[in-house]
Amino acid sequence: MNQPDPWHDAIERIKSVISRTELIETIKWGTEVYTMNGQNVLGIGRFKSHLAVWFYNGVFLKDERKLLVNAQEGKTKALRQWRFFATEDVNEQLLVEYIAEAIENEKLGRRWVKAKEDKFHVPSLLSEALRKDPELNEAFSKLTSFRQKEYAEYVEVPKREATKIERLNKIIPLIIQGVGLNDEYRNCKTKTSV
Repeated sequence: MNQPDPWHDAIERIKSVISRTELIETIKWGTEVYTMNGQNVLGIGRFKSHLAVWFYNGVFLKDERKLLVNAQEGKTKALRQWRFFATEDVNEQLLVEYIAEAIENEKLGRRWVKAKEDKFHVPSLLSEALRKDPELNEAFSKLTSFRQKEYAEYVEVPKREATKIERLNKIIPLIIQGVGLNDEYRNCKTKTSV
């Protein structure tokens, strides 16, 4: 239970480098995590066979020396780790370079953002109208995916073809104006709640 930490010296070397930066130490998930403006930049992880420094947005690091690995290929998107197998493996000068680049990336806002999979079906009636009218098609493509989906569902939902056509005719001017179907309601609600 009270065995000495085999990574103590290596961790102290790493912490010594980190302490010279503007990163703030916190404890998350039971381990040291270093943040900037509330964003995770790097962490330290202890394992049986190695010690690792995790770069939360390591995918953006140049890594010209190929020191970083993706711990779970196919699952881990942005996180990269630098593994150390002995205290002597901790090259302080290289660590300074990698940490400085990670901090600079954070300052520049380089963060992995998971792509939203907001898939929806564009009904054939709307699809045909978009195909026939280049102005409408361009305006529709400039809308957010939320607004596109809202319009697609608005046309798709009715059972009667006549209602679908009425709805399509109603939304065409709104799409060309670049507004959402319910923006007027949302704006009114926002003004009231302020």
